[in-house]
Amino acid sequence: MSKETMDSLVKQQELLVVENLVTYFPVRAGLFQRVVAWVQAVDNVSFGILPGETLGLVGESGCGKTTVGRTILRLVEPTSGKVTFDGREVFKLKGQALKMLRRDMQIIFQDPYGSLDPRVPVGESVMEGLNIHKVGQPHERLDLMMDTFRKVGLESYHARRYPHEFSGGQRQRIGIARALALRPKFIICDEPVSALDVSIQSQVLNILKELQREFGLTYLFIAHNLSVVKHISDRIAVMYLGKMVELTTRDNLFANCLHPYTRALMSAIPIPDPHLKRKRIILKGDVPSPINPPKGCHFHPRCPSAMEICSIQEPAFKFVEKGHLVACWLYQETGSGKKVGAS
Repeated sequence: MSKETMDSLVKQQELLVVENLVTYFPVRAGLFQRVVAWVQAVDNVSFGILPGETLGLVGESGCGKTTVGRTILRLVEPTSGKVTFDGREVFKLKGQALKMLRRDMQIIFQDPYGSLDPRVPVGESVMEGLNIHKVGQPHERLDLMMDTFRKVGLESYHARRYPHEFSGGQRQRIGIARALALRPKFIICDEPVSALDVSIQSQVLNILKELQREFGLTYLFIAHNLSVVKHISDRIAVMYLGKMVELTTRDNLFANCLHPYTRALMSAIPIPDPHLKRKRIILKGDVPSPINPPKGCHFHPRCPSAMEICSIQEPAFKFVEKGHLVACWLYQETGSGKKVGAS
């Protein structure tokens, strides 16, 4: 992202600002486990989220969505880049300062069973954060835990049960309660409904929206289901192979998506009418390896609108119209100042 674009985002007083985030994972081999390659999971990603906003982050499996969320929280250490949360530089914090930051930044994990300790009652799992941060007196923590259970549609007696005694939807409500217990400002929702039945998905999404209205929460909602993202998001960002390719408002994306990859994703959304058919855009080939991504635009080997410049030079992630950022040569000027133009 260009400096001008980033400066314009920062001026809007976002709660969270991500600048040029890079996260690589080493590939080791041989007797001495030397690093022989790098998995480029997240490569130069930038965006911002306003207070009280929900930013949906979508893309194919393996595109780096979850890694972005975990890196923001420092569950995964970054390779480079900068994340600013509420005026604090996240990657520079250590010790007590980092611990205090975690009260304001929480996560709801994708797997509602694997993220809970099967050996302890779920009430203790929800209270763990309250105990670590010494929130109030013990009886106040208990009251807060019970109140949080009720906020997510559970009863007080559920606190004494173990994770295996709950359904998938109930376990995800427990995961939401655990993230909510410390009353954070910002929650990363890492595909929180992908493992649930469709009927339960709507219930969980409505709970998240109600909690957002009540507590003024800010969400980064990671998903691969565009219909789910449309229901809950204010703006939507699209990722492909570790890079951000498009970012705009929800309504604008569904009415006027610009990037060829986003168009292909949109064409896969089923229409709830047996008499209507959507023209599918079938992408050729497989997703390239993040260990050795293509030069230039990462999407060009599969892009139906690819041009010569796409395989040579990477397009900038920049504004092409008000509130709409796209990384595509169809909407940008070449090095000679000549605009390519949309197909």
